[in-house]
Amino acid sequence: MSIRRFVRGTVPWDQLEAVASEVGERYGQEAVRVEFLDADNWLSTPCVMNERWFVKVVTGQNALVHALFTGARNLGAFSSGTEGFFEPFDGPVEMAEHELEATRKLRALGLNAPRPVEAFEVDGLGVLVLEYLPEFEPLDALPPDEVESHLPELFEALAVMHANGVAHGDLRGENVLVYEGDLYFIDATNVAEDGLAGARAYDLASALAALEPLVGEKAVVEAALEHYDPGGEQSRTRSENATALLEAEDFLSFVQVRPDHTFDATALNGEIEKAASADEHASR
Repeated sequence: MSIRRFVRGTVPWDQLEAVASEVGERYGQEAVRVEFLDADNWLSTPCVMNERWFVKVVTGQNALVHALFTGARNLGAFSSGTEGFFEPFDGPVEMAEHELEATRKLRALGLNAPRPVEAFEVDGLGVLVLEYLPEFEPLDALPPDEVESHLPELFEALAVMHANGVAHGDLRGENVLVYEGDLYFIDATNVAEDGLAGARAYDLASALAALEPLVGEKAVVEAALEHYDPGGEQSRTRSENATALLEAEDFLSFVQVRPDHTFDATALNGEIEKAASADEHASR
């Protein structure tokens, strides 16, 4: 058995039937058709029910794996010179409840996210229900020119989160969906409030790492310099944004060891250093 299959685990069929039955009862459905998604998701079993609800089923093993990942991420944060800022959950139900609340927070900020429906427990499983976005595509599945056209929106959305005390914590191409031409954000993780400064830098590092293989280091660094403005209304200068990129650079080696990020760290580091040097020279 591969390590990926082990950490993902499986949900017994009788429990999945119980979840589908509960969804049908809650939403007045005589029958429930379940379609499982081919997603690289280690922390839940995602599926679509009756082409109306996006459902995540979270097991105790998923919660255990999340706790192990959280410990490893916090060790990585320590290695980057800051205290750990990821927080674990008490169990699968808490994981589902957190993502529901995180989705509500994103929407309250005016950002796109699937409409949250509810979170509940079935046979010890955590069940999260969101609206289903038909015909969406993950950002990392688009052609490079289309990805590049979405860079301003992505960095502006990240700036809105950070300006309002919210960090995503798990920004990857597959956690940014493109639906009807707009970006939708999913799978925000649990970040401690007293660790927001480090979490923001980590978010920015994750965005750079996720986008570099898709559009190249020059395009992604330039987009961050132009559009990542947590103060809003272009209140920050390129030099200040270059400083933010240097802070994010401290986390790139940490992001690089994650199995879900593959990027050219040397090229990205070099482009950040070049941009910071150019802005320092221009400000003299």
